[in-house]
Amino acid sequence: MQRIDHPLLSPSLGSQKTLSSFHFGQRGAGLKVYIQASLHAEELPGMLTAYHLRARLEAAEAAGLLRGEIVLVPAANPIGLAQRLDHKPMGRFEQDTSENFNRHYPDLARAIAPAVTDTLGADALTNVRLVRQAMGDYLAKWQPDTELQSLRRALLVLAHDADYMLDLHCDCEGVLHFYTEEPCWPHYAPLAHFLGARAILLARNSGNRPIDECLSSAWWQLSELLEAKGKTVPLPQGCCSTTIELRGELDVTHALAAQDAQAIANWLQFIGVWRTDTRPAVPAALCEATPLAGSETLNARSPGVVVFAAEPGQTLKAGDLVAEVIDPIANRTERVSAGVDGVFYARIRDRYITAGGELGKIAGKVAFRSGELLGA
Repeated sequence: MQRIDHPLLSPSLGSQKTLSSFHFGQRGAGLKVYIQASLHAEELPGMLTAYHLRARLEAAEAAGLLRGEIVLVPAANPIGLAQRLDHKPMGRFEQDTSENFNRHYPDLARAIAPAVTDTLGADALTNVRLVRQAMGDYLAKWQPDTELQSLRRALLVLAHDADYMLDLHCDCEGVLHFYTEEPCWPHYAPLAHFLGARAILLARNSGNRPIDECLSSAWWQLSELLEAKGKTVPLPQGCCSTTIELRGELDVTHALAAQDAQAIANWLQFIGVWRTDTRPAVPAALCEATPLAGSETLNARSPGVVVFAAEPGQTLKAGDLVAEVIDPIANRTERVSAGVDGVFYARIRDRYITAGGELGKIAGKVAFRSGELLGA
């Protein structure tokens, strides 16, 4: 294992934060898998999972079982980890700009299209190499002017040439669920099933450029840009990325983290990065994949105390009661019901809501939304 510390741009005199990455296996000897945790810095289950996964990777490397490269970033957001307000962690948005740490990554397809349009040819593997090289050149020339931008650049430098990218997050309260782009889903179905995902949400482009889609969408979007210019060349999906929501913010236990780390280890063995005598069998699916555009977000029309009638993981029918919002002053109860059939996969942790606030999400099977599909 090699540890590399990446200094971020200093935002103020006497202040410097560092991003740390841990590198296992051998670069260029096979597939590259990049795994990061807690980009939303208050979402800690992924950080503990990375801790348990690191021990497994160290043992596998010592035994000579790794035949590719695995990069692990267990704490992907040192900026957010340092942000607190009134004793509460504030790790989702950067306090200086109010920007979400997992939005606004660059459009890599448009950035590198001019550099590769006339260089790609008939060989698919050569094209993948040239695109990754162009991405690396673009990132090398990017000169961030803020600490936040330097973090985004550092993460992309580590991940841009990965075959697989795993971004470990969690919800407020929820069951384990899984986001990925449609072109990536065939590659990631085994991982979702190893992890025991209870909801799997697919989109072609969910919007606002989170880091996972920045990396995976660059490939299919670049193909579309080239075709629009009349250039048809073989360009595989060079990076498959996913966001994995490891249940809720309070689901930070050694038992769950060890279970998730072992599931990821099983998947690494399944794809051949981690050599094993017996390839792990993929477990049966616990749910079917559904469109992210079919996910219903439930909102409260009025303020009040939230009393949930439905539990995370519960399968609901349209019309089923999900929550009551109690106004003790007006002595009034608002009933919030499911508008679609599906799994109630996430809900808020707080039990007081203001008017219009989000209460939870249901994974419906039929797409009905368009535009920006992700929340703030």
